[in-house]
Amino acid sequence: MPRIVDYPQVIEHATARLGFASAYFNSGAFTYPRDAAIEIVGWVGPDDPSIRVELQPALVRAPRPYEASLSRALTSAWLDHLSGDAWVMPKAHWSFELDHGNGGWLPEALRDAGVDPVSLHGLTSAAAVAFAPGEAEAFESLAQRLLKHLVTSDFAVLFPDYRHLVTLHHHKQVWWQTPDAQLARTLRSTPLD
Repeated sequence: MPRIVDYPQVIEHATARLGFASAYFNSGAFTYPRDAAIEIVGWVGPDDPSIRVELQPALVRAPRPYEASLSRALTSAWLDHLSGDAWVMPKAHWSFELDHGNGGWLPEALRDAGVDPVSLHGLTSAAAVAFAPGEAEAFESLAQRLLKHLVTSDFAVLFPDYRHLVTLHHHKQVWWQTPDAQLARTLRSTPLD
């Protein structure tokens, strides 16, 4: 069963161990230091004219159904190239997501992934839902539901043993930021079908 990682542990790990900065108080939004050399890879579904022109070379197009293609590729990248857990958290906080942002469908998506939404309801922080590699099917299911239903919110995925930032974007996109040039090359050449 996925487990909840309390937010104080998330923020301590993300900042002290991984070297990220918190972008917003109590949120799952993190950034690299200004001088960090990072590479960006965007796995995108439908056309999106809001993507900056300079990011076009970093894009990999996913086929329909976008949500399934993207969540399957994300899960495969985790299992094939990384190790350890995957932490999923809102870039805002759980109280907003479960009450106002996505309360109509998110509780069921969490339950289907093996997470009791009651344990997250009311949290004004972005505690992480931690999936072990043996729970990859539940992780993929939740990622797919997030990519399908998010309209205004974004979610983050952290791999606590690595300095990669992943965003599940509400435009049916998965954005990777990484200081690992080899991983970025691998992600750009990953078939998303």
